[in-house]
Amino acid sequence: MSASESHENSLATTASPHPDAPSANELPEGWLAIESMDIDSQGVARRPDGKVVFIEGALPGELVSTSVHRKKNNWEAGVVTAVHRASSQRVRPGCPHFGLHAGACGGCKMQHLHPAAQVAVKQRVLEDNLWHLGKVKAEMLLRPIEGPAWGYRYRARLSVRFVHKKGEVLIGFHERKSRYVADMQTCAVLPPAVSALLMPLRGLIFGMDARETCPQIELACGDSVIAMVLRHLEPLSEDDLARLRAFGAAHGVQWWLQSKGPDTVKLLDEGGPLLSYALPEFGITMPFKPTDFTQVNPHINRVLVARALRLLDAQPHERVIDWFCGLGNFTLPIASQAGEVMGIEGSEVLVARSRENLVRNQAGRQAPLAPTQFAARNLFEMTPGLLVADGVAHKWLVDPPREGAFALAKAVADLHQQPELRGNWRAPQRIVYVSCNPATLARDAGLLVHQGGYRCTAAGVINMFPHTAHVESMAVFEREEASPS
Repeated sequence: MSASESHENSLATTASPHPDAPSANELPEGWLAIESMDIDSQGVARRPDGKVVFIEGALPGELVSTSVHRKKNNWEAGVVTAVHRASSQRVRPGCPHFGLHAGACGGCKMQHLHPAAQVAVKQRVLEDNLWHLGKVKAEMLLRPIEGPAWGYRYRARLSVRFVHKKGEVLIGFHERKSRYVADMQTCAVLPPAVSALLMPLRGLIFGMDARETCPQIELACGDSVIAMVLRHLEPLSEDDLARLRAFGAAHGVQWWLQSKGPDTVKLLDEGGPLLSYALPEFGITMPFKPTDFTQVNPHINRVLVARALRLLDAQPHERVIDWFCGLGNFTLPIASQAGEVMGIEGSEVLVARSRENLVRNQAGRQAPLAPTQFAARNLFEMTPGLLVADGVAHKWLVDPPREGAFALAKAVADLHQQPELRGNWRAPQRIVYVSCNPATLARDAGLLVHQGGYRCTAAGVINMFPHTAHVESMAVFEREEASPS
């Protein structure tokens, strides 16, 4: 999404004016009253003529001055230069690299806002998107899912750059609105053990022969393993491999190497502990490779899976389909409750991993998992015919990427409106939809509610990424008719 598209979207989804915001005509010249916060964590104000101004670093309820750096016909964008009246929710950022100053890290946008207020902003973003984009209002708001505000990010892609002018290696996220790597010495959202490795890692790469041809380190933490994938553009020398091994032994890092695409990722040395995470409530352990998709925040993921399954309420006689199933993060827990489960995913690699995880988790269980199948399919090309071919399921779990599940929702809507296409197929009685993009959730919700015969009975946010503008959410859709037998 371009900056212009982002601002235009914000014009449609900004929250109602803050109750403490005075009229623009009542303020000293040059001051602005911040009415709300947009989906990019910018304060939103209006000039006396009604023109909207998006202001980085400003919070709802504040009176500020700003430096405008972009102007369009119906909006402007700028950066706060002075806060004349601060919000009661403004807090001291927890990271020295956060801010609006030159060289500031761009990894977080909301550290100046109290974590509880961040969640409230995200809840409003979800509600506004559902209504403005989908014309849907949830019958009940779910209590937000929250967890640790710091040290939660178990996955990250850290850029690596040897900077000749500085004579040193930088490792971290990009600077705010820049292609340059921020000069990060610590990171408060990474696990403390990983944050403490940033400076040693800089020393490691600086001392390597390949210091100019290693552009990225991908971090993936399991419950007991810190895995790091070193992207290298040229073959590594034996000396560099020895340096990696010594670093790994000294700091407890499991090194993986990536010479080209994701399919080239391999362990530096075979053996060692398994990279995995557990879902103890369901007796599930999920091994994964560091480049597989897993949730960034394991603390939230455990709560997320538990709530999704409570809302799904799968019964021993029911068949459930888990769309966009990935490694089986929801599929295998569902199989501990349902009568039959099918997981469908676009990636053949992840489907193979799901099958391996199913076999691993079946072994030694007191109560076996339900019969479970996995299939690989392009879910962005779903049609009514393909949907009917997958058979009747009592309930669905849908967990798509940012693009959402439009083709799936459209196929359901088409089958609802064209009974001649259905045959004996029946739509699921309940759908639990887990989303990482409130805009595409709202679009799909509009289809399900206005064309698919569903009600949106509940929705709420999941604060998977504290201090960032990312909004994760969950919605529940119900049909009135009885579930299929």
